Amino acid sequence: MSIDAKLVKTLREKTGAGMMDCKKALVDSKGDLDLAVDFLRKSGIAKAEKKSSRDANEGLVVSYIHHGSKLGVLLEIGCETDFVAKTDGFLDLANNIAMQIAASNPMAIDESSLSEDLIAKEKEIYSDQAKSSGKPDNVVEKIVEGKLKKFKEDNCLVHQSFVKNPDVTIGQLIQEGVSKLGENITINRFVRFALGEQSNN
Repeated sequence: MSIDAKLVKTLREKTGAGMMDCKKALVDSKGDLDLAVDFLRKSGIAKAEKKSSRDANEGLVVSYIHHGSKLGVLLEIGCETDFVAKTDGFLDLANNIAMQIAASNPMAIDESSLSEDLIAKEKEIYSDQAKSSGKPDNVVEKIVEGKLKKFKEDNCLVHQSFVKNPDVTIGQLIQEGVSKLGENITINRFVRFALGEQSNN
């Protein structure tokens, strides 16, 4: 099947994927642009997972100051090479993540960064709430599991919905960055400052 070069160009602009990858995606999806985008996203996630074991010792420390200068974020984000650290794509990703932290005030990068004491305390609160409403133990367990999942989604940066596009989580945004830039990307640490507030992280 011959694929129109304009279609390849459109797909490349839309996804940031390489020419050959775009051509293959269009061949596999029989020229359907939306299916080709899905194909590239799926293969990008697979590639991102392979790259996640590689060291990300380069990167940037970026700052984001919200309008009014009463809220700011410092973020350390890692990649594998100084070359990628200097690209617009990497800087855009870093700025988007810093803006997310300013807007949503996460407690941690992911669940492994949440303290066991905090999780135990939340579990206890949810369990007491469910029991006090007279629910049987097996139902209480399910309610606690559901509320804990929601707590992690709300408070762990990688599980949060991206403020600019709620259909995508920050974890997925990072995977897309890995796919486009071809390197492992890690969020190493962040701190959020709000005037008169104590910092969480």
